[in-house]
Amino acid sequence: MAYRSLTELADQLERGETTAVELAQQYLARIEAHNPTLNAFVHCDAEHVLAQAEASDAYRAKHGARAMEGLPIAVKDIFCTSDGPTQCCSNILKGYHAPYDAHVITRLKEAGAVLVGKTNMDEFAMGSSNETSAFGSCRNPWHTDCIPGGSSGGSAAAVAAALTPAALGTDTGGSIRQPASLCGITGLKPTYGRVSRRGIIAFASSLDQAGAMTRTVRDAALLTGTISGHDPADATSAADAPDVDWLAACETRDMQGLRIGRPKEYFIDGMDPGVRAAVDAALEQCKALGAEIVDISLPHTQYAVAAYYVIAPSEASANLSRYDGVRFGHRCEHPEDLLDMYTRSRDEGFGAEVKRRILTGAFALSSGYYDAYYLKAQQVRTLIRQDFQQAFEQVDVIATPTSPVPAFRIGEKTDDPLTMYLSDVFTIAVNLAGLPGLSQPCGMVDGLPAGLQWIAPAWQEGRLLAAAAAYEAATPWHQQTPADFTAGEQA
Repeated sequence: MAYRSLTELADQLERGETTAVELAQQYLARIEAHNPTLNAFVHCDAEHVLAQAEASDAYRAKHGARAMEGLPIAVKDIFCTSDGPTQCCSNILKGYHAPYDAHVITRLKEAGAVLVGKTNMDEFAMGSSNETSAFGSCRNPWHTDCIPGGSSGGSAAAVAAALTPAALGTDTGGSIRQPASLCGITGLKPTYGRVSRRGIIAFASSLDQAGAMTRTVRDAALLTGTISGHDPADATSAADAPDVDWLAACETRDMQGLRIGRPKEYFIDGMDPGVRAAVDAALEQCKALGAEIVDISLPHTQYAVAAYYVIAPSEASANLSRYDGVRFGHRCEHPEDLLDMYTRSRDEGFGAEVKRRILTGAFALSSGYYDAYYLKAQQVRTLIRQDFQQAFEQVDVIATPTSPVPAFRIGEKTDDPLTMYLSDVFTIAVNLAGLPGLSQPCGMVDGLPAGLQWIAPAWQEGRLLAAAAAYEAATPWHQQTPADFTAGEQA
């Protein structure tokens, strides 16, 4: 039962075939058994989880079921929660307890979800492999010598290994979609502004967006619909976002008349041939379902990584200036003076990758360099957005690989940051343009999953869900599970 989808579990709860307490006990047992191997969870309070489940069962008995009643959900360690630590997998926030819940956490609690714990991530969401976490790297359930992707690697691994049926992640440059691809699950990044950012520890404020990591497309729709909606306390939350009928969008089973763009810039030399073959086969399957494949160009894609690694570190350097040892978080011992407290607290608290990005961003924003770097990167961002706008005049959705390679081995790229940054070459442009993107499994490469990425115009998540649901219904890839974590499980 652990590998059943959210919607299947909801049906079982509704029919009285199981209870929220029984579900919680099942997943807690799997976390206890498998987390020592995977390191997917960095915090799980079993007593608190069972108390939530008991409260959910009592609510159902008295009032009926809410949208997520009794369903276990894990959350990335970047969401503020008032009833447990929020550490962003950084030594500078180790042991920190937020005084309030993030908006999305409030939405989940109001919908009756049972929050099962905090998942591992790259420190402050800065990374593509989950290797920068202060709690150590998470491991990929398909091959535990490999990375799960980042920065939401713990959420991806937890869902793939059925330590939870679904999880929340955040996506700044691909941090939901890339680990979803590498772990063989579905990951949905909504349009920027669709989901409130209040209570999400900021990395890059113009790029960060929360989203769903699940086993199926329908589950992604259910979870995203629950956390979406205007938040007047968040200036970046859209007040006039068009509504989406989240579950109805998943009912389609064909692609008749759908125009799918295939951008030449996303099918490049250096891509793993197995990944390319899997994505090509997926597009052939889409043709068989009635879609038309249209060759398109997104000419400024080649500049996306460079623009991102100016904009994101610049925003990070500003956002992370609040960690100074004064108000909250780590403070060095016995500082000589105020400056010594600032410098030693930050040096002791931040890891190497976070320091690298703070320094890069501070340089890009400094006097004499702002116009040459930050302003130029924002101009490139505008061109990338215009590329997508022009492409969507020809096609309904765009399909690409999610990651150019399957999961690589832990430690393989840690000494080469530039190579690591290229892991997100196919996902970054979506964030720069503020568009919705979805990754779903589309094949296997030497025993490791490959992902297909769907991109749609802003606010058109329904198109993503319809295309992905049709593909999912025609293929078996979402049903594949890592063998080491299914031994002894009921079918």
